[in-house]
Amino acid sequence: MKISTIKQLLVKIFIKHKLSKAHAIISADALINAELVGAYGHGLSRLKMYCERISKKLINPKPKIKIKKISQSVSHIDANNSIGFVAADLGIKTAIKLAQKTGIGMVAIKGSGHYGLSGYYAEQAVKKNLITMIYTNAPPAVAPHGSLKSLFGTNPICFGTPTGTKIPFILDTSISMINRGKIRVAARNNKKIPEGVALDSFGKPTIDAKKALEGVQLPIASFRGSGLAWMVDILSGVITGGNHAGRVKDPFDDFSGPQNIGHLFITFKANLFQKNYNQRIKDNIRTIKKLPKIKGVKEIMYPGQNKYYRYKKNLKREISISNIIKKDLETLIS
Repeated sequence: MKISTIKQLLVKIFIKHKLSKAHAIISADALINAELVGAYGHGLSRLKMYCERISKKLINPKPKIKIKKISQSVSHIDANNSIGFVAADLGIKTAIKLAQKTGIGMVAIKGSGHYGLSGYYAEQAVKKNLITMIYTNAPPAVAPHGSLKSLFGTNPICFGTPTGTKIPFILDTSISMINRGKIRVAARNNKKIPEGVALDSFGKPTIDAKKALEGVQLPIASFRGSGLAWMVDILSGVITGGNHAGRVKDPFDDFSGPQNIGHLFITFKANLFQKNYNQRIKDNIRTIKKLPKIKGVKEIMYPGQNKYYRYKKNLKREISISNIIKKDLETLIS
């Protein structure tokens, strides 16, 4: 299906669910971007969920978002349970403006929901020659080290920087072995997941996606990954006013109330301390790329390169829509 056709359809669906046209476009663009970079667990597979939460009044389609100015460089946003795409779009744009004026911008958000890919927002800052760090928490999926019960989300960590080239450096990674969206897509399509990424509800290793959703996801690097998840929970939940410590509601399974996810956006000018930053980052990347390569590796890639190439490649193609997603689209538009 053509990208333009999908966008028109998504906008119509979101407007049908009472989002404003501007908010519908923001949401549609974010979902399409996920498809184009190959992050299908954050793309159209989540559309039905967003619409269900709007219908059940757990996402506010007409939010009255408030921005509180803390200082010349810091703002606090109450997203009023808006769809996460809208809250995050405002958050990163506000952080960018603050950084452009003062050199650094920090924006905390509460009362938001799942916003898709952190890297999508990081790219906006990097295009303005800003370095950015982005944090957001998520529903329980990972057990704190030493615990039998999942509590932390897969809590992504995102860092972005200009590279002096058209391809930005974007590290966008969950603290779990794989992100939850991939497991959900696998479960919905009755596919297996890789070994070593999850345990079932009895604490046994599993490659069954449905059992993994009922069990626990494994963090990267054992207790270190658990510690990173805790760090993100503090940065995006505790300090923002959002839910934390396992209180973020699962968007697919928990309809007892809004998610109240917290986000933290930090942006700053790349040349704050060294005016020749672009020259220095180019030297940094060039030096690393010249290192001896192991067998089978043609190029040492930096975070964001592969995603950029996938995006450019897929931008020239039609987006492949599975039968399950087609049914979702037909049901939601009818």
